[in-house]
Amino acid sequence: MRSTGEVMGIGRTFGLAFAKSQMAAGTSLPSSGTVFLSLADRDKPQGLEVARSFLELGFDLAATFGTAGYLRDQGSPSPPSWPRWGGGTRIRRGGPHRERPGPAGDQHPRGRGPRADGTHIRAAAMTHGVPCLTTLAAARAAAAGIADWAVHPLEVLTLQEIHSARRSS
Repeated sequence: MRSTGEVMGIGRTFGLAFAKSQMAAGTSLPSSGTVFLSLADRDKPQGLEVARSFLELGFDLAATFGTAGYLRDQGSPSPPSWPRWGGGTRIRRGGPHRERPGPAGDQHPRGRGPRADGTHIRAAAMTHGVPCLTTLAAARAAAAGIADWAVHPLEVLTLQEIHSARRSS
């Protein structure tokens, strides 16, 4: 959410506020399914914590080859690994799916590294209505939102209600 057009969500917990902000932005957080992880080497230790959070919430994991290997080496269940975008991986509602190559001339986008792959992944997620979080902070917030939403209903709160609750605690 580092662009124009941001929205605000308020709630009794940070997780509920984040879930509401995502709904206002047009993408609801799922309550089940598959989480696809593609982590830079520098982010893998913190990504492990995020992966475990989603596993605890009952999600399945899928990851790029390097991320899947790291998770396996750290003792987490090893998710299926997916090749680079140019290898034919597509993101659809419900998670990434391996596709057969199309007819000649119908080539899948070819990534030229993580940045180009990320562009294709974000575009596919947007096309198919799949939430796409591009930072570890957003992934942590999503996990918190999904966990909190499972326990607490979403409710409309005024700023006055939020501030009076803080004063009385």
